[in-house]
Amino acid sequence: MESRKTPQRFSSSSRKGRQPVDQKKPRTPKEKLVAFLKEVFYVGGAFLILNSFVLASFEVPTGSMEDTVMPGDFLFVNKFIFGGTTPRTIPLTNVRIPHVSLPKLRQVHKGDVIVFVWPGMPNEIRPLEPTYYLKRCVAEPGDTIQIVNKVVFVNGIRQPLPKYAKFDRPYIIPRGVRDSRIFPPGSDYNEDNYGPLWVPKKGGTIKITPANLEQWRIFIEREGHTVDVNNGLVTIDGKPTDRYTVERDYIFAMGDNRDNSLDSRFWGFVPVDDVVGTPMIVYWSWDPSIPILDIITKLQSIQWGRLGTIIN
Repeated sequence: MESRKTPQRFSSSSRKGRQPVDQKKPRTPKEKLVAFLKEVFYVGGAFLILNSFVLASFEVPTGSMEDTVMPGDFLFVNKFIFGGTTPRTIPLTNVRIPHVSLPKLRQVHKGDVIVFVWPGMPNEIRPLEPTYYLKRCVAEPGDTIQIVNKVVFVNGIRQPLPKYAKFDRPYIIPRGVRDSRIFPPGSDYNEDNYGPLWVPKKGGTIKITPANLEQWRIFIEREGHTVDVNNGLVTIDGKPTDRYTVERDYIFAMGDNRDNSLDSRFWGFVPVDDVVGTPMIVYWSWDPSIPILDIITKLQSIQWGRLGTIIN
């Protein structure tokens, strides 16, 4: 029996070209633009969420962590582990905005390599522009840190050196040789002989007197208070007091390149809330001193052997 085929229907207006009536109309330029902008919006939104809460990229700017990481290394940073945040600044600007953090998977521990928002120089309540630093956490909230002849002690226990830690200077600065750059201001510490110094912990108290106020003034002001001395008495927010209760948790951070690192020894404690994440792997590396416009030389400087290096 001969099978019957259903004849394909065509519109009366298109019989000459015999085009099916269900063929889609070509999109207008306006429709194409709208579709493109939607795709950009969705991709941009997905990237923003990923970059804010899960994974970010960080370029190593200095040699303060040699040989753990090198200048010119590009790292993937795990932000999720310490609780990712919404953007801290307006995109493409340095204008700070309030941010919200996700719950942490765990706290920062001694030995963690971390990326964090730099707190500023010892005389700054807040730096003009937010800057991201890469160091190693050497002391946690509530710890007491001391450095004796370049050896780090935490709570009286000698700490092992990181695998790639190094010292470039062949001599030790003796204890008592004061360095005016060192934190806290007014102390007689230097980078080789430092402390003992308590790392502030939320809820802990600091005894405040006119004699030691300069060591703690910026710290207290960074927590949002005004500090003064009136009639020989320290006042915080206008109220006389001899103690201050710490409102946040802090860590002490140092570079693995111990003799060539500006770190907590120089600018103080890092708020735990300002820790962005921990680097995981080197995904790219080249010579940062070569201008990007010199593209051939720049590409020739790629450090292929560093690609895929795990950070620990």
